[in-house]
Amino acid sequence: MLSHCAHARFVWNLAVEQQNMYTPRKGPVPGFAGQCRQLTEARTAFGWLAAGSQTVQQQALRDFAQAMANFFRGTHRMPRWRKAGIDEGFRIVGAQAQRVERVSKHVGRVWVPKAGWIRFRWSRRTPESRSYRITRDRAGRWFVAFAAVPEPLAAPGTGAEVGVDRGVAVSAALSTGELLSVPGLRPKEAERLARLQRKLAKAHKGSNRRAKLKTQIARLHAREVDRRKDWAEQTSTGLAREFDLIALEALPVKAMTRSARGTAENPGRSVRAKAGLNRGILASAWGLLARRLGEKAPGRVMTVPAEYTSVRCNTCGEVDRSSRESQALSRCRACGHTANADVNAARNILDLAAGRAVIARGGTGLPGPANREPQHSHTS
Repeated sequence: MLSHCAHARFVWNLAVEQQNMYTPRKGPVPGFAGQCRQLTEARTAFGWLAAGSQTVQQQALRDFAQAMANFFRGTHRMPRWRKAGIDEGFRIVGAQAQRVERVSKHVGRVWVPKAGWIRFRWSRRTPESRSYRITRDRAGRWFVAFAAVPEPLAAPGTGAEVGVDRGVAVSAALSTGELLSVPGLRPKEAERLARLQRKLAKAHKGSNRRAKLKTQIARLHAREVDRRKDWAEQTSTGLAREFDLIALEALPVKAMTRSARGTAENPGRSVRAKAGLNRGILASAWGLLARRLGEKAPGRVMTVPAEYTSVRCNTCGEVDRSSRESQALSRCRACGHTANADVNAARNILDLAAGRAVIARGGTGLPGPANREPQHSHTS
């Protein structure tokens, strides 16, 4: 299977190199059919490539063609090089992908070309699929994923609504008053990670000790990622099953986590602080939670503008930046209402989504502190 990963990565990188060499003078870059013909010629010329699976290598070209189509559609970035130890995986399609059997209650097996039957842990029901993908992470763990589109979760039909405010200290605050946080590494695990990273900095490049340390560090990072994904799955499933309307802020997570390093000519400012904020945002799974909610509850997730939701009183509608006394406390200077700052923001998000926000000018959206008019008889 490592050979399949290497062949798929090699063919992908050849396709990337061919795309980068394109110039209008040389003519158009070959499409998927043309690259398959070139792959056949390469397999005839090189025995080590012919020893691999043609299905694995062709599907790498198919993945690259899909990646280029996504790039020209404007939904994804340009395909990049794949690296050994990081981008390890391959895909199987056709009749071979349908050879899946259940051995026992918790064990199944799948047929892999050139490798035979490979056992895997039967963690959930295997859907009807025409392809599967095998991947290997940095910690050396193997995964098999069967391609299928799951059915969305049914709405409860009770008319229940919830607003969700995403943050760093509190990963998700609900308008119901519930505070949810992504579980990260435990204190002992964080200490061990720091100790291993210090040892890695002193290890010689290319040594067996350095490779062993990198594997140990990767296992700790994989444990943290597993917990974050599990939290996002459980949280999104619970919200989709309990509420008919789920309101979120429209946060451009990709732009918010962009590096502030800048260039040599125009270096950035507060780079270390911004890097820490980026790590906190990514560790809170903002994007993953929003994506899984949209997939599990399509048509029931509404996004609203994020402006002034954290500095507006949900009771009287007063917008005052000084009302947020701390990260966790919000105290309105006008009416004296005190609440958790994140819960107050979540309730503002829900009011915006449901059209119940206290608006000074009678329009939609939240007024800014500069052009906001006094309120008189408006109620929330």
